[in-house]
Amino acid sequence: MLLKDFYTANTLETVENMSTATITINKNHEIFKGHFPGNPVTPGVCMMQIIKELTESIVDKKLFMQSSSNIKFMAIINPEKNPDLILTLDITKTDDSYKVKNVTKFEDTVALKLTASFKMK
Repeated sequence: MLLKDFYTANTLETVENMSTATITINKNHEIFKGHFPGNPVTPGVCMMQIIKELTESIVDKKLFMQSSSNIKFMAIINPEKNPDLILTLDITKTDDSYKVKNVTKFEDTVALKLTASFKMK
């Protein structure tokens, strides 16, 4: 985990190439003191890191983001209001990389959609 204690992975289930994870963002993490005081917002780059880390856990390989063709932040993730997230990861292996299509939600709200290619280190 790049950001120590930033989130907790509660569940991670995989059926074929589709994985679902539930996580809880730590609303007391240091990052929220600067992003933003009194109105915390989960940084998009942190969400992208979580997706990378979950993918690494699923495929059991160290990865780095090679490219992204689609990143849409659709709702603010405020850890005080919505710390619990559900991430679906559709992972397809290619020759030396993994293509990941992600949808991140809290309750019925889609917060993030991402399509990226992760290369093995």
